[in-house]
Amino acid sequence: MMGHSFFCVLEFFFFILVLNTPFYYGHAEDAVLTLEPSWSTFFTGESVTFICDINEGKDTDWFYKINKGGREFLSYGSNKDWTISSLSTGYSDVYQCFGTHKSSLITKSSNNISLNVSAYKPKATLTPRTTTIPRGGRVTLSCSVDIFGGWKYDWFGQTSYNNEAPITTVGEENRVITVSEGGVYRCRGRRGQPVFYTDVSSYVTIVKTISNYVTVTPNWPQMFSGETITLRCEIQGGGDTGWQYCWRTPWSTTEWTNTNSWTFSVSVHSSGNYMCKGRYTWDPYALTEWSKPVTVAVADKPRPVLTVSPSWLSPGASVTLNCEVEHPSAGFYWYKTVPDLSDKYYRYYRYELLPGRDNGTEQNSSIIHGQTHTAGYVCRAGRGDPVYYTDHSGPKFVWSGDVHPSASLTVNPDKVQHFTSDSVSVSCEGNTTEWRVRMFTDGGFLSQCYYSGTMTGPTCNISTSQSGTAVYWCESGSGEFSNAVNITVQHQSDIMLVSPVLPVTEGTSVTLGCKFKKENVLSQVFFYKNDKLIQNDTRVELSIFAVSKSDEGVYKCKIKKNSQLWTSPQSWMSVKLVSTAESSSFPVPLIVGLVCGVLPIILLLPLCCYRKIKDSRFLRSQSTNQSSATDHMIDQDESQDRKHALHGDVCLYESIKDPEGTEYDDSRDLTYSSIELKNITNDDDTLMYTDVHFLNKGKAKKNKGKSSPAVADATIYSEVQAQITLGNNAEIK
Repeated sequence: MMGHSFFCVLEFFFFILVLNTPFYYGHAEDAVLTLEPSWSTFFTGESVTFICDINEGKDTDWFYKINKGGREFLSYGSNKDWTISSLSTGYSDVYQCFGTHKSSLITKSSNNISLNVSAYKPKATLTPRTTTIPRGGRVTLSCSVDIFGGWKYDWFGQTSYNNEAPITTVGEENRVITVSEGGVYRCRGRRGQPVFYTDVSSYVTIVKTISNYVTVTPNWPQMFSGETITLRCEIQGGGDTGWQYCWRTPWSTTEWTNTNSWTFSVSVHSSGNYMCKGRYTWDPYALTEWSKPVTVAVADKPRPVLTVSPSWLSPGASVTLNCEVEHPSAGFYWYKTVPDLSDKYYRYYRYELLPGRDNGTEQNSSIIHGQTHTAGYVCRAGRGDPVYYTDHSGPKFVWSGDVHPSASLTVNPDKVQHFTSDSVSVSCEGNTTEWRVRMFTDGGFLSQCYYSGTMTGPTCNISTSQSGTAVYWCESGSGEFSNAVNITVQHQSDIMLVSPVLPVTEGTSVTLGCKFKKENVLSQVFFYKNDKLIQNDTRVELSIFAVSKSDEGVYKCKIKKNSQLWTSPQSWMSVKLVSTAESSSFPVPLIVGLVCGVLPIILLLPLCCYRKIKDSRFLRSQSTNQSSATDHMIDQDESQDRKHALHGDVCLYESIKDPEGTEYDDSRDLTYSSIELKNITNDDDTLMYTDVHFLNKGKAKKNKGKSSPAVADATIYSEVQAQITLGNNAEIK
């Protein structure tokens, strides 16, 4: 006890001595005061160590003290470093240390150093380079603290399959890491000993991208308004249970749904790009990006174009329908039009599928056999399941000149060509009282009587104020079509051909005339058939007796007045064949009786025929190619070739000239064979000559306007046969 007391008294004495002894201060920087750690800013709760180094002697040779803000903070002691384990804001100030030598009592002072203590606890900041992990890639995450100074970092992550947990890292600082899984990530900073932790950063959500794409059904390059389309969002390796989808359309973005398909009816406003995105409800960190866009092009509902061939029916001919639509279709549907007179102004028809074509056809053409009367057709195309149909095409018609008992049309006056000053009407007759008259103009316009005339009951009074050509026919309230007629109204020409409107029945007679607007009496008329001159004498009418199918063709007439040539428009004359039932009306007993009674006379016929032929002259037969219906009447793509021969009066024209002086003379090189004459009524002309051949012996001279006796004298008659004429309609072979 005594020793210890003595030491304390001695130390106190030394302390008093130092206080009462004048100090000698060295240079200002003879001592150095530092902080460990040497951070610019400390935070509440952290620790700091003051270190006072005297650059002379040993550390144990000195006494040390520290001033704070110019006042003593730590009194003299033997340790050069002092630690404050838990800082507070009150420690913030300027500090300086002093060292006094134990022997010489020399005192040295240090530099001033500032200590900043902040009450604010910093928060780490997590910065991702991107929040979406690309397919097969990784994302880089960075953690930082605003206040610089010795930070190390801890990482935490939570995926869909695990709760939040520390992430094991390899580096010491760990400021930057990379991740390959979607999830929620955060970080914090730490430093010092004991460790000081920052607040944890905010959560950053990282999602993992999964590949996706859009499919379109049906995948047609062109959609049409009203069609149904299905978009499907396909996800690689998934896309079934647990996924949700949304769509980006040309006008908006949809809400999330649980189905990957979207079916809707398109309109022209639906055109544009479509994209989809998916997310996995069981893994909120797994989703897709917006898919590549698919383009949907939508146009208005198409209307196909129907063509028919031929437009005018001929016996035994088939009708071909062609339906053209802008884009390919899976099937084509064919309909016949049935007149519907419930609306008198808008030309409505009912459409009925053609028999045997209920399911449509793959081809865009259809052939109809056995059509004998005027008829109308439409078509439309269809595709998809359920079937999407185009609009119906406009109606196209196949016309027939044959009169139908249930519906027929007549023209008053009964001729094809009319002047603009004429009064023309067409009338409908048949098994109904309700009618309308339709017309198809040469300009391709389908109309009815209300637009070009006046309808009074079953009669349409045609307006002739304007020239033009049109096909006319009747449609009945019971759904029937009448025969069709081609009517021409003209004002540019003062001449017209007078020809019958309706087909001429085979075996009957017909007379064609030529009417000149400026003169009622004509002196000479030139008649043409199929552009070939057939009559140029003083007769002003062309009479054809016992009309046959070969007389069918295009006719016109010409006149020459005061050196001026006038030509009428052309008109088609149709010939109606007599059916087999009509031509074979004789009973068998009568035929047998006639054969038995006339048979003896037949044996004497060859001798009589030989003498009669020598004094006879024959009308040479003109072999021409009959033009198609396009030359004489309005046509809907009709093209058909026919062959014919002209039957006329029994007289010979060696050289026929038209009004321009063109000469037709080719009789010298003709061979006549298999000549058939029908419906001969005179008793003297009932003989028939078959296989009669006319051959030239040498080159004949060309005589203009005169008959050539040499030709007749050089005639060779061979194989002359005679048969009984059974009646006007019987044919002798």
